[in-house]
Amino acid sequence: MTEAKASSTSLTWAQVCKECGQGHGGQENHLYEYQDEVDDELVCHICLQPLLRPMDTPCGHTYCFQCLSSFLREQDFCPVDRQRLQLHQCRASSLLVRNLLDKLTVLCPYHSECQQQMQRCELQPHLHNRCSAFRRMREEAERRKRPSWNELKGGRSEGEPGSDSKLGPTLSRTATPRGAADPGLVNPAFEESEDEAPLRCSLVAEANVVEIFREDPEDELGVRIVGGKDTPLGNIVIQEILRDSLAARDGKLAPGDHILEVNDVSVACVPHRRAIAVLRRPCSMTRLTVMQEKGFSTRNPRPEHHSPPTAPNSSSTTTTTITSPPPHCPAPSASTVIQVTLVKRERTEPLGIKLIRKSEEPGVFILDLLAGGVAAKDGKLRNSDKVLAINGHDLRHGTPESAAQIIQASEVRVNFVVMRQAEPPEEGGTSGEGQGRGARRAPELQYFRRRSTYVKEPPGGFSSQEKTVSLKKEPRLSLGITIAGGRDCRSRVPVYITSVQPVGCLHRDGTIKTGDVLLSINGVDLTQLTYSEAVSVLKAQAAQSAVVLRVVQTLTEGEEEDEGEAGNKEELETLDNPREDDINWTPLWTRWLGLPSHMHWCRDIVLQKTNNESWGFSIVGGYEESHGQQPFFIKTIVPGTPAHFDGRLKCGDEIVAVNGATTVGMNNSSLIPLLKLQKNKVTLTVVSWPGSLV
Repeated sequence: MTEAKASSTSLTWAQVCKECGQGHGGQENHLYEYQDEVDDELVCHICLQPLLRPMDTPCGHTYCFQCLSSFLREQDFCPVDRQRLQLHQCRASSLLVRNLLDKLTVLCPYHSECQQQMQRCELQPHLHNRCSAFRRMREEAERRKRPSWNELKGGRSEGEPGSDSKLGPTLSRTATPRGAADPGLVNPAFEESEDEAPLRCSLVAEANVVEIFREDPEDELGVRIVGGKDTPLGNIVIQEILRDSLAARDGKLAPGDHILEVNDVSVACVPHRRAIAVLRRPCSMTRLTVMQEKGFSTRNPRPEHHSPPTAPNSSSTTTTTITSPPPHCPAPSASTVIQVTLVKRERTEPLGIKLIRKSEEPGVFILDLLAGGVAAKDGKLRNSDKVLAINGHDLRHGTPESAAQIIQASEVRVNFVVMRQAEPPEEGGTSGEGQGRGARRAPELQYFRRRSTYVKEPPGGFSSQEKTVSLKKEPRLSLGITIAGGRDCRSRVPVYITSVQPVGCLHRDGTIKTGDVLLSINGVDLTQLTYSEAVSVLKAQAAQSAVVLRVVQTLTEGEEEDEGEAGNKEELETLDNPREDDINWTPLWTRWLGLPSHMHWCRDIVLQKTNNESWGFSIVGGYEESHGQQPFFIKTIVPGTPAHFDGRLKCGDEIVAVNGATTVGMNNSSLIPLLKLQKNKVTLTVVSWPGSLV
């Protein structure tokens, strides 16, 4: 029914859509070659093609999301009956309609070589797992980008800097290259030792568009954000993806991604508060343009492409102890990556694998192998193996549900890449990191956080001021505040005020504001208490007739200017002054940056490696003439490196010490050699604040 704009075989890999296999613009719908006539009820009234991501209007019409959103950028009415309409009023069509559309029969776009027909929802798995023409195009593109083995062995490729380069390989990107490096940016992630140089390669990043749909436009994406032009990080960076959130179920975003645009609004050079306001705007679909690090470009040939045929219910296995890690399966020195191919007698035969997720780290893990199943008979996979990829699909931040879908869509061969932890060596202790810990830090939910003793100044533009309120009140009169935080919460933040109720005496005084951090009440220190301890102390002291409450308020320079520039001041006001019905309000990430250092809690993170690979992170900060002394912050964590697979370092973390030596007063030229000297092990002391939730 639908003809492709150009023959798929005449397109290059960069021009081909990785979902439908056709060539079309980034703002255009996917193209499919339908084999049967489609009911008119399933056709979009704008493009006159079968619906893609169907959206229902309040007036009862249905359109493709892309068609409708493009139309409403120019008009404000329904294309059929011309009733007034805005995109946020529309809702995703019912599951029944979406299932009917997914079952439409389409032809593989590479029909000159592949004559297969399938349901529309099966085309993408077919292209990536079964279509030989699509796979060959991908391999040819990778081969052209990959340096030859002789060049890699030589230690330097022709395009690399000369011997005066100390930061290792050149940063190459498939998207538009960035400008000059940020002031103070150092990249121990890219550094390599001059002696016994490992295989050298470039760090690859690319700009991608991610679309996340929300049934309720008010739903959160489930992403924590750090950075902004008013912070040392500069860019807007994803710190964390919350489990079971919209973003986690979508699976395309990852910690460390830099957000460039939100629904065609640039956030590449805006303050943190402004970016959060844009990300929190209610909408049925959030379209994000992100820069994603893909790791180092050195790649081992995929053994499944060249392995000999195997008999049914058999497997081929490749085991790699990590030295110079490939992009989908690198790991720290204590890990082994194993590639296993399971072969079923028929496509529908179950593998007999139970998959789970863990609370302490992202990803998919093998819980059990069912007796008599294909995996159990094969014997290569084990309980507790972490699944890195299945049939080439990256599952480092995936879910058991997405893994099961990939397995169900596969043919008789299922290729696993798993990471297995080695048995921990017997050691007397590890730098205060606790006793008897295994390689994966089993249930280390406390992360051994402690009160920081490192004295330092906050980043430029951030400060704090103390406020004291003395009240005479009736003993039974409530203070009228609600609190959150406490040193027992996941992020170990101090107790802070989430709301000031109109019925309380503190509201009438007007000094105490939402977001203020509690210091003491009637001389009783509150800064190091758990949540329940703080509640008990506040109740006991509030029962007295005289109350002296001390709080600290953090300040950010330029907030007034930012509000003046904002197109919608109400968006920014709700960030600091939540609605009365908002019971889950939390401070922005920038709120924590101005806290005095004696209120910080820190933790030690020990990274280990056995070769000359990089530690896997880049940092910003240090002394600069234009900005003075700035703390060092983690800006990027590179996939496939010790920092990435350790899993504890996050973008936005502040490094306060290296091997116990404070970083205060250091500049780039002193911190870089310190990190390079650590051949196999480094202890980073970091302060971590929770990113702003969107």
